Amino acid sequence: MKRSFNDTFLRACRGEKTEYVPVWYMRQAGRSQPEYRALKEKYSLFEITHQPELCAYVTRLPVEQYNVDAAILYKDIMSPLPAIGVDVDIKAGIGPVISNPIRSLQDVEKLGEIHPEADVPYVLETIRLLTTEQLNVPLIGFAGAPFTLASYMIEGGPSKNYNKTKAFMYAEPKAWFALMDKLADMTIRYVKAQIQAGAKAIQIFDSWVGAVNVEDYRYFIKPTMARIFSALREENVPLIMFGVGASHLAKEWNDLPLDVVGLDWRLSIKEARANGVTKAIQGNLDPAVLLAPWDVIEERVKRILDEGMEQPGYVFNLGHGIFPDIQPETLKRLTAFIHEYTSQNRK
Repeated sequence: MKRSFNDTFLRACRGEKTEYVPVWYMRQAGRSQPEYRALKEKYSLFEITHQPELCAYVTRLPVEQYNVDAAILYKDIMSPLPAIGVDVDIKAGIGPVISNPIRSLQDVEKLGEIHPEADVPYVLETIRLLTTEQLNVPLIGFAGAPFTLASYMIEGGPSKNYNKTKAFMYAEPKAWFALMDKLADMTIRYVKAQIQAGAKAIQIFDSWVGAVNVEDYRYFIKPTMARIFSALREENVPLIMFGVGASHLAKEWNDLPLDVVGLDWRLSIKEARANGVTKAIQGNLDPAVLLAPWDVIEERVKRILDEGMEQPGYVFNLGHGIFPDIQPETLKRLTAFIHEYTSQNRK
């Protein structure tokens, strides 16, 4: 018999009062789990994501192991790009590498459209498996934001400074905005398909947008993000925004038609609220703290929870993703502590 559905995460995203603070962890499905590492000896990331039963198992595993309040679909932000004509390969130890980088308006114009049911049926089948048969918590779908996707497409792979991306943005504004439009169209279609397949919330990862200042964000990126979130708003699921090293943009995200502003560890919840973030907040323990002794972890987590609980609309998470050195037992213990501490200390 299927267990009752735990909607605590969804209610917190909507700013409602909850019995305790819900928690999930970025990259909770993956490299820190021995079961996952065993799978990766046999299969690549793309091979796992193309097999719905296997991908559902990887997505579900941390919910069962850690007792978190949401699952996040196991896949990569690169997953939809091949459908529009981007030749991308995930190389071990490097990350996504693109063999046909964007260099001109002509390159942008060659990009196609995504048709999710035909192009990424395995993603949608994984979502259906999880949401109809396997999970008793909400499944979070996700997509990469246009700036971050564009940075890979222009640089040809990971970058430390995004110089080529910003140079293209400044020097080729017509091509830049055409690329933003193409990627926005792709994101809207791709995410709507995830929601229709059963995803109960969506997180947009703009992982590298912290490289851009506020003025450039407002001009070159924010209108595209407003269009994406406005289109997704019609689907009536919570929408979350997250980026790394992007504390200076938290107020800009608060202006967008979304529900939850995700914070990394560089900006405290108290500071974010003092600086005008009025929406629900998700975050924001530095994942490196999870390598410290338990008393240090507990002290840091209490401080974050106390700030988060000052008003409704708070989801505990890390300020970035789990990395391989973090022990599953630590995450299990942390989840139990968050649930217990916040149920006893609810404001």
